[in-house]
Amino acid sequence: MAGVAEARLLEALIVVSGARSVLELGTFTGVGALAMAAALPAGGRVVTVERDPDNAALARRQIAASPLADRIELIEGDAREALVRLRGPFDLVWIDAWKPDYPRYLELVLPKLGRRGIIVADNLFRGGATLPPATNDAGTRGLLDFARRGQEQDQLHNVLLTVGDGVLLAWPAPR
Repeated sequence: MAGVAEARLLEALIVVSGARSVLELGTFTGVGALAMAAALPAGGRVVTVERDPDNAALARRQIAASPLADRIELIEGDAREALVRLRGPFDLVWIDAWKPDYPRYLELVLPKLGRRGIIVADNLFRGGATLPPATNDAGTRGLLDFARRGQEQDQLHNVLLTVGDGVLLAWPAPR
């Protein structure tokens, strides 16, 4: 679950970019979706994907109790499968889901990213596990592969921020 610093960063990115369409991978309790929905202009929309049925049920209750419920669509299921079906473009994509799948998320999100869109990915430090010498668990390997792929993309610029547990921002390179 992202903390207050990450939520404020997401709000700031939405406000300064004028984002209207947000995609969140990893809903958990719905707090992030609600924070982003609050920052959106009228008519803005958050699509959030949660795989765990218990987390999705909790998030649905949280979202339904909010006056922002009409701005949020919660999809229950595997984010990789949902991404194949979802249509973009998305102005902001927040990734805070199953760490081994981060490289696949990047691959599936890039074609759906708006021309001025931004990808925001959480937990790039993984509590220090991604720093040399990195541990070798599936989540750490996924995060390191995600970061490497982001660096190798000619069409992306990116920066790693020391907010929370490491937040990577990636956006289309100027043409």
